[in-house]
Amino acid sequence: MRTRPIGGSIVGAIVVVCAATALTQRSREAGNSPIDSGHIRYSSLTQINAGNVQGLKPVWIYDTGVKGRGWEGSPIVVDGVMYLSIPGGASALDAESGKELWKFIPKDLSRPGRDRGVAYWPGDGALGARIIYATADRLYALDAKTGSPIPAFGQDGKVNLRDEVADKYPDALYTISSPAAIYKNLAIISPSTQEFGSKGPSGDPRAFDVRTGKQVWRFHTVPQPGEPEDGSWGPEGWKERAGPSAWGGATVDPATGLVFIPIGNPDDSYNGIDRPGNNYYANSIIALDANTGKLKWFYQMTHHDITDVDAAAAPSLIDIHRNGQVIPALVEVPKSGIAFILDRRTGKPVFGEEERPIPQSDVPGEHSSPTQPFPLKPEPLARMRISRDDITTVTPEAHDYCAASWDKQQMHNDGPYTPVSTKGTTVFAPGTSGGGNWGGVSTDPHLGYFFVNVSNMPTTSRMVPDGAGGYKLQGAYGRFNDTKGWPCVRPPWGEIIAVNANTGDIAWRSPLGVSDDFGAAGKSTGTPNLGGSIATAGGLVFIGATVDSRFHAFDSHTGKEVWTATLPAPAVSTPLTFQGKSGRQYVVVPDGGPGTIGMPGRFLSYHAILIAYALPKAGESAIDLAQYAPVPAPRPPGVGNQFAAAGPSSLGTGAEPILPAGEGREDVISMCGQCHGVSTAVANRRSPDGWRDLIQDMRSRGAQGDDAKAGRVRDYLSRYFGLLTSPAEPKTPGR
Repeated sequence: MRTRPIGGSIVGAIVVVCAATALTQRSREAGNSPIDSGHIRYSSLTQINAGNVQGLKPVWIYDTGVKGRGWEGSPIVVDGVMYLSIPGGASALDAESGKELWKFIPKDLSRPGRDRGVAYWPGDGALGARIIYATADRLYALDAKTGSPIPAFGQDGKVNLRDEVADKYPDALYTISSPAAIYKNLAIISPSTQEFGSKGPSGDPRAFDVRTGKQVWRFHTVPQPGEPEDGSWGPEGWKERAGPSAWGGATVDPATGLVFIPIGNPDDSYNGIDRPGNNYYANSIIALDANTGKLKWFYQMTHHDITDVDAAAAPSLIDIHRNGQVIPALVEVPKSGIAFILDRRTGKPVFGEEERPIPQSDVPGEHSSPTQPFPLKPEPLARMRISRDDITTVTPEAHDYCAASWDKQQMHNDGPYTPVSTKGTTVFAPGTSGGGNWGGVSTDPHLGYFFVNVSNMPTTSRMVPDGAGGYKLQGAYGRFNDTKGWPCVRPPWGEIIAVNANTGDIAWRSPLGVSDDFGAAGKSTGTPNLGGSIATAGGLVFIGATVDSRFHAFDSHTGKEVWTATLPAPAVSTPLTFQGKSGRQYVVVPDGGPGTIGMPGRFLSYHAILIAYALPKAGESAIDLAQYAPVPAPRPPGVGNQFAAAGPSSLGTGAEPILPAGEGREDVISMCGQCHGVSTAVANRRSPDGWRDLIQDMRSRGAQGDDAKAGRVRDYLSRYFGLLTSPAEPKTPGR
């Protein structure tokens, strides 16, 4: 590897394996489109279809050389070259062999990046094609042929996205997690910001000129004085408000010149005392003029959110045929699991809506919205309520453990949008990971269906006295799990669902994933999942996403699972299908671990690899996936929701766990206790590698601390909340 100085400073390290082939023309094949600007996730390719999908075999692997706990990036292909973000950088490959053409590794990032892909700009005649790569708080323009930063873009090939947005909060979270949306010569990006603490960097979407790096427009997600809806945060709530961010990316409709952006939940996530009102434009889909950033319309899916059910995915465009008319529409499925189908000309729900009463907060000073909007169709796709009667019965042991947890912690859920309470422990359904999540939906315009994967993974939290006459959140995002780490609610824990967008009816729903821990009883449970799907004209829906380390294909007409392959790791990503220059169709899936939905303590770490599947050719060598199998690690008994099950005796004041004295204890309290609470951090045991990867992930989300502090936290947690040392036998990947 060699470093390359650009304009007097080292922007990053470039590894050029060979020169990329000339990008002479844009692909005209829908299944090979470099820019799915409408996020339709559909391919017209039919070489692989429901009749022959059983024959798929892995034909090449690209090893990023990185080990970790998850890889969310998804590739694009342009003229035989594949471009993708990898853990810690970006790379280009020969699309039919997986041979690396170049690799770009950015240097001097303020914290680790979380990115899900790259964007492609084809050039304008005078300037050549560029890869627009956003990671952490930087925006890079790379030469598509070489991976070298473009010196004329920003400062030596990059733009510091914190400038003029996060200057006052240098240590606060401000990072880009989704690829830029490209419209003409604009790259439209939106950040991820903090979940806790009401003051911080804004989450405003912005557009940059892809040729120069100059900012062209900025839209305020918290209206400033004199702007429309400026009273929706109360008299003071708008001032220096952190977020709301738009971390799920953006969708462009080139025909109308509109960009549709999903806006996340307001900060603080569960405390709205200082922000009375509906808090526009949080939890909304906003439609902006892509040229100017001017607001055309918005639709708010959750008023005054205090349950963290933000919109996490770029909406998908779909045309609806209804009453003899074609309605241009979009689909968004936020974490609530409710599918909102909106007319993209006006933002109005295609099938109507009604405001329904919801449970109210008992936190003094809170301003709950009395109602929330529910579309009349389709019905909610994920479970939005849970009672003690809904506790799992997969095994008697799981039921008894979860029932004891429910009783000891005085758990309750009062229906959709139940807020966190000062009494007992609140159970959120479907859970703070969704419902829907950043994987979004795929579509089949010929069937008129959209396909979405959802999880039913309840989480818990509570409000406790803060010692100063008020209340503070305790145990945010704690999972309501059994001793094996599976949800305490009755299955299915994960589903893939087809909705007929023309009627609003559910066409089919199928369990997504299996829980091997339960043998035959686990075949229809589904699993928690994270990632997206793609649909093809071959009558298939491909998806990884599940924690069971499997890659799936479903019949798009019936929902029958027609093919499954075992992977070395869970694939929390979105697959891609494309046709190579040889005419062969490929399906590729990034595979690198379970990310934030991983089962506690299952493995030390995972190889981040890209696997390409195709129908085999005569004489083609078999690809051995077993070499990438992770090293398993056993879990001690009671590794599920251990503090909830153990009862108050295991907890300190305010329901915090009692941390043993030792070096690093104060660092754990400082780094892990500011947002989610220490109880959330230590609710599951992990290996040293598992703690390292989790800490890096949390730093990328805003946890404060340098490398030395992170090392002390890892060592302390490994010492007191680690795993047993005797490894089990790994599962062999394959068919």
